[in-house]
Amino acid sequence: MADSAFQTLYRTEYVKGFEKRESLLRKTVTTEAQITGNEAVFLVADSGDATAVTRGLNGDIPTRPDNLNQYTCTLQEWHDIPERTKFNIFASQGDGRRLMQETSMSVVNRKVDKDIHAALTAATLTWGAAAVATLSLVTKAKTMLGNNFALEDDDVFAAITPAFHGYLMGLNQFTSADYITLKPFEGVSKSRAFNWYGVNWIVDAGLDGVGTSSSTCFMYSRKAIGHAMNQEGTMTEVGYDAKNDKSWARCTEYMGSKLLQNSGVIKMLHDDSALSA
Repeated sequence: MADSAFQTLYRTEYVKGFEKRESLLRKTVTTEAQITGNEAVFLVADSGDATAVTRGLNGDIPTRPDNLNQYTCTLQEWHDIPERTKFNIFASQGDGRRLMQETSMSVVNRKVDKDIHAALTAATLTWGAAAVATLSLVTKAKTMLGNNFALEDDDVFAAITPAFHGYLMGLNQFTSADYITLKPFEGVSKSRAFNWYGVNWIVDAGLDGVGTSSSTCFMYSRKAIGHAMNQEGTMTEVGYDAKNDKSWARCTEYMGSKLLQNSGVIKMLHDDSALSA
């Protein structure tokens, strides 16, 4: 006689779907700002490429003003609110309330990076047409920053696609013990951030055009981008609507990003297509 009346077992703990859940770039940009109302003003100051002078015939030393530029970043509010009925949570698999909180935080964290991506995209300097990453092109991008004095006094970062990282793995200068002490093939699946060639690299699959023949990657100085946020940081709330018997979770962020110094950002237009097909 055939077996019958089988029981189906549903796992209580849910399995997280594949998606970006955290902000990778917020710590790579300048976040200090004086916030008034919904605006943050960043001051970029330098000498204006002034050169030293000698005393004039009248005995006075010529004076000059400093080159001061203010950039205003307008903050906007961003929210995500998943909502489910009490019956839906009761009848569904997994911890529904926890799931709402975690997905809501993921949505807002992705928006943080998209906001910074938009500021980086406003820059105009590129390494040229879209191409696969080579040591020559990486060197070109870094040299362009160096020529602009953008390597001088703060950290330099690169936000790259997984395919860009894949091409780096094919470079002897990136993997060989003749050049480096790290072991990039060891635990590579877990590492999205690493230091190489004096640059802090971040693998960000949320970059525009990822997987296509023209994805947009960046190499930039921390001082090139300003990012403002409310003093409380990311705000999370959970609640229950007794009248409608619904639970909800809300994640909120007040933020804005601004390109401060065009010379401090190099767009690295990359061809991801061969490794992404």
